[in-house]
Amino acid sequence: MKTCKFKTNAKCGGCVAKIESVLNPIVPRDCWSIDLSTPDRILTITGELSDEEIIGLITSAGFKAEKID
Repeated sequence: MKTCKFKTNAKCGGCVAKIESVLNPIVPRDCWSIDLSTPDRILTITGELSDEEIIGLITSAGFKAEKID
């Protein structure tokens, strides 16, 4: 398993809920989190999905995601 971080444009709990609706069927809830207290709203996700798959899921929820190191 790998852990990746992405900059997102999620702003509130409602945004997280929308992202949750697309991630939870694929990634267990305890394997991802979004830190809304940082300016970059960092999504940290642990699993086997590729960066492109994660970005696609976040985009399908209506948000942007950009891989960061």
